[in-house]
Amino acid sequence: MISDNSPVMEKTKELCQLIVEDAEYKTLIGTVEAFLNNDEARLLYQTVHERSEELRQKQHSGVELGETEIAAFKDVRTEMEKNTLVMDFMGAQDELQLMQSAISRYVGMSLELGRVPTDEDIAASESGCCGGGCGDESGGGGG
Repeated sequence: MISDNSPVMEKTKELCQLIVEDAEYKTLIGTVEAFLNNDEARLLYQTVHERSEELRQKQHSGVELGETEIAAFKDVRTEMEKNTLVMDFMGAQDELQLMQSAISRYVGMSLELGRVPTDEDIAASESGCCGGGCGDESGGGGG
């Protein structure tokens, strides 16, 4: 079923081709590439990320944060929020992760259910239910 020339893998490759040819996907990738090709934007993003982690680790260790370091972090975060390349990159990252998650959810549920999931199946999985079978005798969960 997963050999390179199997029908499942051929359809998987077709799906992948559709994704990479999609105009919205290309726009998202262009946004990511614009960010990656801009040293200033990357450094700003990295600085905010690193300072955020440092502050989080200090708090987790029980170290009280000084007002100066909090203010310095807020300043660099505000600077980052004004940088459209960084903010667009972060939005594109979110969209790409949502796309990957949605596709994975459909494929995973198809394998679990033995059929293509319905909109109701997807909604139930998003609400934390067990693939639509919660509480009934189908083995889906609470019964």
